[in-house]
Amino acid sequence: MPLFASCHCGATKLEVQQPPTHAAECNCTFCSRTGAVWGYYQPGEVKILSDTAGTIYSASGSGEHHFCTTCGMHTYGVSPDWSSMYNSDGTAKNGDPTAVPTTQIYALNLRLIDDFDWSSVTIEKMDGRNNW
Repeated sequence: MPLFASCHCGATKLEVQQPPTHAAECNCTFCSRTGAVWGYYQPGEVKILSDTAGTIYSASGSGEHHFCTTCGMHTYGVSPDWSSMYNSDGTAKNGDPTAVPTTQIYALNLRLIDDFDWSSVTIEKMDGRNNW
């Protein structure tokens, strides 16, 4: 059963086929201000139905944060898949602290899904403020 996410005004709409297998709530200086809970999906798993009023912000140049310019909702993000190279505590999985991922990941703001069944997913508390 597909899940639909929408910004407050409805200008941005996204679709995924199932709840995420992994979700995170990050306390970094950016994520803590947006209040998002991120569900992670591989490229091709997030269908963008409309993004007519969208804008992109990139703090580091390596990831994109998408927002609706009409209502301001933080809708989704596209970034290198850092979880493929690093553990949640910021240590490198392969021992190389300079490793850079070669794959991308989509992060969907799960708070934009009406009537989302929060019991269907475990949310990891990420210490992004101290670990990266």
